[in-house]
Order: sequence, then structure tokens, then C-alpha cells
Amino acid sequence: MLSQIVKNKLKKLKKYSQIYNPYPSKIKRNFSIACFLNNFKSLKQKKSKINLTGRLETFRNQGGIVFANIKDASGKVQIIFSKKETKEFSFIKETLDLGDFIEIKGIPIVSKRGEKSLMAKQVRIISKSVRPIPKDWYGLKDIEIRLRKRYLDFIFNKKSKEIIEKRSKIIFELRKILVEQGFLEVETPILQPIYGGAKAKPFISHWLSLKKKVYLRIAPELYLKRLLVGGFEKIFEIGKDFRNEGIDFEHYPEFTMMELYIAYEDYNFLMKFTENLLKKLVRNIGLKEKIIYQEKEINFKTPFKRITFKEALGKRGEKLSFEEQDDIIKKEFTSKTVNPTFIIDYPKELIPLAKTKENDKNLVERFQLVIGGLELANGYTELNDPIEQRKRLKNKSGKNKIDEDFLEALEYGMPPACGLGIGIDRLVALLTNSHSIRETIAFPMLK
Repeated sequence: MLSQIVKNKLKKLKKYSQIYNPYPSKIKRNFSIACFLNNFKSLKQKKSKINLTGRLETFRNQGGIVFANIKDASGKVQIIFSKKETKEFSFIKETLDLGDFIEIKGIPIVSKRGEKSLMAKQVRIISKSVRPIPKDWYGLKDIEIRLRKRYLDFIFNKKSKEIIEKRSKIIFELRKILVEQGFLEVETPILQPIYGGAKAKPFISHWLSLKKKVYLRIAPELYLKRLLVGGFEKIFEIGKDFRNEGIDFEHYPEFTMMELYIAYEDYNFLMKFTENLLKKLVRNIGLKEKIIYQEKEINFKTPFKRITFKEALGKRGEKLSFEEQDDIIKKEFTSKTVNPTFIIDYPKELIPLAKTKENDKNLVERFQLVIGGLELANGYTELNDPIEQRKRLKNKSGKNKIDEDFLEALEYGMPPACGLGIGIDRLVALLTNSHSIRETIAFPMLK
């Protein structure tokens, strides 16, 4: 059945190609569909000549007249083809297919049913569809199929398209807020000779011209700190990180992070900064202080709640290792926490890059921000003592190499600073009420 439909479409393509180019380079469009509809009254009064383009969605043939809908990124509109008004009416009817992109030259009219429409004077195909778009795609519940054929998902699933559009808006507004506050956007290496900045399994590659093993970065942290050493005081980077690990609703091996660093401030300042950053971001993308995420109401009212690592753990961790304690908090506390909550003051053994608390050398000035059961952000007062840093990295490194160049940079002196990382994919999932971060990624890889 499919092969026969494709054959018929190819026949139409051949017929059209004998006279016209079905894939022209130069396209004439003077209005988007939304702009056309928003200015319809004045355009109709002036009898303006309109050029619209879009994908053909419906085609209702009634003999001497055809009613069709086309759609572009801004909306959809009715097109009327008429034997009396439309040039080469019969030829167009015989060669058009649903899914084709077409260019229509015409004039605004109101149909007998009162619908704003464009009466086609001239029509041409600008991209011929040779494979039928499945009619049963709309409303498809199997997310695996939707993610595999993402281009079809975007055509039919309005919510999927809106998530990607909202993602772009979130990143734009996040960047705008930071730049307005005096931050400099920077870029650091994605291919690194020694991976560091987090505990994770890396992706491994090979640099042919250097004859050297390299790693896709698991975090930009150690290079951003080198910039602090170099005299930069307020910096941020939004980019891809890679961790060769599992996939679930909140983890994906290729993910987007925003990391920022502020010289001469600590984690107390950073928590207030994070509260204000997220509150302003939520407002700037058009959301209210209270949002719904997975049927739970989340309130971004500040200040956010704070609880220590020890308080979150309770008495459950007395005989467990620090890693086991951290796992318990993730499974039992984080998953049940709805409103924004900072978990603060972690055991030193868990965080080798954070500065210890002055009144308790067993703890570090670190926080994790949990919202809606998601670990959304991580921040701490940065360790800038090169001797202590070397000691801690040696204790945590095991068989992994230590980044000696980073330690040498610290020996030249890094100013007191705080640093924040926010998972963009999780942030987008939260602010678009998406069940999985894979829904926030345009083309996630599946098994």
C-alpha cells in the first residue's frame, strides 16, 4: 500500500517536473500566515497582492473549486482554488499532494462561511513530498515512536514543537539576564586531554594529528576556573557536556549545562543569586510564580527553603558510606521534594572542589537545588587553596589522571569565588511540564 502511494506521488512529481521545477531556489513570500491574518482587514480593503507559502494540510476537491489549508510556522489559513480564478487550475489539481510545500499568489477574500481566506491566482510547488505523511500520527501515545520520527512529531504534535520553542526562549532569556548583570559569555574546550570537574565515565576519542587520546568533556569547570585565575570575574558558559552513562527521565549522556562563576562571593550569596535568577527567568518567559509540573504545584516564592545534608539524611546514614548517604538523599528526599529547596553543607569527602566551612572542616560550602523531584542546580564556594586541592584530588582520583595544569594554575592564585551549574534540559522539562528530558531535546538518540 505504501509503495503504491509513493509510486503515485512520484508520477505526479514527474508530470510537474516536465514543465516546472518542483524544488526552486527563489521563493516569493511577502507575508507569514499569522501576519496575513492579523492584517487581513486592511489587506482586503486595499486588494493587496499576497504571496503565502506553507505545507498543504487539507485538500477538499469540489469540482470547479477546491478548499485547502496550508500551514507555516506561524499558523494556518484557508486557500481557495477556483477554475475561474486560478491559473492552470486542472494541472495544479492533478499534481498536488498533501504534504507538498506550495507558494500561492492571490488576494484576500472572506468565504461564504465567513472564514478569512486567500483566493489563489497562481500556485506553484516549491517542495514536492514523495512520501505520505501518516494520517494516524496525531495523538500518538507511544513516545518512543514519536522521538524516533521527530520531524513527523513536530508536524503533528503542537506540544512537542512548543517545547523546543520554549527551550530556545529559556536559553535566550537566561543568557540575556546574565549579560545584563555584567557576565561575560565564554567558551572552553569540549575535547580535553584530561577530563575533570565531575565524577562520571567519559566518552573517549582520538586526535589524529596530535596522536593523542582525548575525551569529550564531562564538565567545563576546570577550564572556567583557569579563566578566574586569568583575571575574569563574572563568566558563564552554556554548552554540551557528555557522560557515557545511562538514560532515564532525568539523565541523558549528551546534555546541556549552564555554568557560571563569580569572583569574591560565596555560596550564601550564590543561593540568593540563584533564587533571583530563576524567579526572573520564570517571569520573563511568561509564567507565573506558581507552575504545574507533573500534576504538582510548584511555588517559586523566595526565599527558597534550606535544609542541611545531615537534616535531609536523618538517622538513616549513621553506618553508611558517604556515597551511600548521597544515594539515600537522592532516592528518598529529592524525589519527594516539590517546592524549591536548597540542600546545603555536604560532607567534604563527596565534593573535592568545594571549600570547607570555617566552623566545621568536615563539611563543604555546597548546595544542591531540588525542584519538583529534580536535582536542578549545583553550587559551591570554590576551593582555591592549591595544596588542599591537590590533596583532595589525589584522594578521589583512584586510577584517573590528575589535571596538573589546573593545579599549576591554582598555584598562581585564584580569587575567592563561587560557581553554579544548572542543567538546562531539566530546567526546560520543569518549565514546560515535560515528563522526560528527552522530550526537551530535538533529536534524542534511542536504542
